[in-house]
Amino acid sequence: YALSTNSPFWEGRKTGYKSFRTKVFDKFPRTGIPEAFESIEAYDNYIKLLMKTNCIDNAKKIWWDLRVHPFFNTVEFRICDVPLTVDETIAIAALFQAICAKIYKLRQQNLNFIQYPRPLINENKWRAGRYGIDGYLIDFGKEEEVNTRVLIYELLDFVDDVVDHLGSRHRINYVHKMLEHGTGADRQLAMYEQTNDLKNVAEFINAQFLHTSH
Repeated sequence: YALSTNSPFWEGRKTGYKSFRTKVFDKFPRTGIPEAFESIEAYDNYIKLLMKTNCIDNAKKIWWDLRVHPFFNTVEFRICDVPLTVDETIAIAALFQAICAKIYKLRQQNLNFIQYPRPLINENKWRAGRYGIDGYLIDFGKEEEVNTRVLIYELLDFVDDVVDHLGSRHRINYVHKMLEHGTGADRQLAMYEQTNDLKNVAEFINAQFLHTSH
């Protein structure tokens, strides 16, 4: 999520957040970090209850940061901002794919995972939205703050043994450029500091989106 931060402005003003979109979106129902369900049956029963009580008409009205798509049989990572460039978008998607592949590989080896409390995860979500990759996140295992960039490098190491099988190493490697040059929010804010003009920021966004590296 921190890698994707790209919404530092709201109604023509700096918000102090690298991702203000999430602050707005969290005001809607059925958003944010979901609870951990014990089984797919428990999740299905939850959806059936919401439909039975006229909360939703189908599971697409679940807007969590992470959800099972009701029709495409996929896992959706919905937490991210829309990145500034196509290259960044593909890199983040490749990283998510690698995370899923690595977790599946570990599950095949009968390894279990710690389920941390949602309030702790929300604390890191807030930090990521506020500071992007320039801040610190909580390493729950170490029970200490760790630089966000360091944790992202650790994540890249964690998935390294599956990326060649997925054929996505060149996509994953682009994350290193993102860590070096900053997120879309960082670059928007840098342009604003240089020009003090949101029109120039908008033109910069357009130019960045249209640019594709080779």
